[in-house]
Amino acid sequence: MKIDILTLFPNMFDGVFEESILKRAIDDKKVEIRFINFRDYSLDAHGKVDDTPYGGGAGMVLMCQPIFDCIKNIRTDHSKVILLTPSGVPYKQEMAYDLANEEHLILICGHYEGFDERIRSICDFEISIGDYVLTGGEIPAMVLVDSITRLLPGVITDESHINDSFHNHLLDYPTYTKPRVYEGMSVPEVLLSGNHEEIRKYRTLESIRITKEKRPDLLEK
Repeated sequence: MKIDILTLFPNMFDGVFEESILKRAIDDKKVEIRFINFRDYSLDAHGKVDDTPYGGGAGMVLMCQPIFDCIKNIRTDHSKVILLTPSGVPYKQEMAYDLANEEHLILICGHYEGFDERIRSICDFEISIGDYVLTGGEIPAMVLVDSITRLLPGVITDESHINDSFHNHLLDYPTYTKPRVYEGMSVPEVLLSGNHEEIRKYRTLESIRITKEKRPDLLEK
């Protein structure tokens, strides 16, 4: 998979993709990630990419031209262009699975007060990572890249993500490791039994219990 991130602040990504699973995925060529500063596409002599909003108002608005020209230059027949915006569709695990099947993703990180409405016309999806406002789309881009990359073949084991929270609309079951007893808290006996069928049943029931307690809205699905 190839992922292009359009951002005015590529240095914000320093270190994020240079550790742990994401770094291994990049080193193993499971994913190729590029950071493209769309200021480089500005036709303004000073590299200007924003201007004041028509009709007045606070802040500056990202202009069409640099982003349009950047997309035209890198987009292919296999590209999906995603605009990261608070007004987008709420991001879910099912979307991560769908996007992990794409060949080329282009993520547009907004900034400042917003972007010219016409930029929506060149996007395939609009995604929000939550009902709150950030300073820009860089952090949402990190979230998408992390959640998608870990689902690519060979990055982690299938069992690891099949049992994730939100799979089948359930939260994950509780897990334990050594020691068997810590400060009076014991590991459930069923996990020590070696009976894999009973362990499976226990984990399923625990997933349902935890989801009912913490996210009953998921069970409605």
